[in-house]
Amino acid sequence: MKYNCIIVDDEPLAIEVIKTHATSLGIFKIVGECSNAIEAFQIISSEKVDLMFLDIQMPGIKGTDFLKSLVDPPKVILTTAYRDYAYEGYELNVVDYLLKPIPYDRFIRAVDKFLSSELKKPDEAANSRFIFLNINKKVHRIPVKEIIYAESIKDYITIHTLTGDIVAKHTLSAFELLLPEDEFVRIHRSYIVSIDKVKGFNSQSIDIGKHELPIGPNYQTGVFEKLKYPNLKN
Repeated sequence: MKYNCIIVDDEPLAIEVIKTHATSLGIFKIVGECSNAIEAFQIISSEKVDLMFLDIQMPGIKGTDFLKSLVDPPKVILTTAYRDYAYEGYELNVVDYLLKPIPYDRFIRAVDKFLSSELKKPDEAANSRFIFLNINKKVHRIPVKEIIYAESIKDYITIHTLTGDIVAKHTLSAFELLLPEDEFVRIHRSYIVSIDKVKGFNSQSIDIGKHELPIGPNYQTGVFEKLKYPNLKN
């Protein structure tokens, strides 16, 4: 499946950066590149647009004012060189807020938020969900349904999946933000597990796959609530 997106920015270089980032993922069809809000409105009125990368500071109509004027806007990722607009952006319920120049890994995190919001819609197939990680200058597309658990070792994480292990220079906390909250649980400062793949547990540990992983004392309450068994005692 490909998502239709438009890029709205009065800086040609900024458009090129976003276009390069977006096309590298293979999930977007860019249906418009606009230098102002009027051009963007014409495309939105005639095309199905799933996501709009929208600059804030543009000639004529500001990006945020343009967004406020739309009756049924597409999902929006704001892009700007100014931090001052962050609060206004979130008031408008945008997917994310990217500061220029936009790093590739930060772009991927924003896209993953968009994908997560899309896949929460009714009738979306859970099996089509993916997490994108930039590893050694290559984007890895990891199906959520294949993740068993993730563990952190110093500055790296190992993602254990049904088809093998993936090692990335990433923090476990940052990786946790990419996961569907209702399907994964942090059980320890070093471990996140797929709730669906838990085979058994007690107050101290969880059996998942062929492994027994410890439950950190500070995580017990949250773990048992997520496992729908909140009354387990030590």
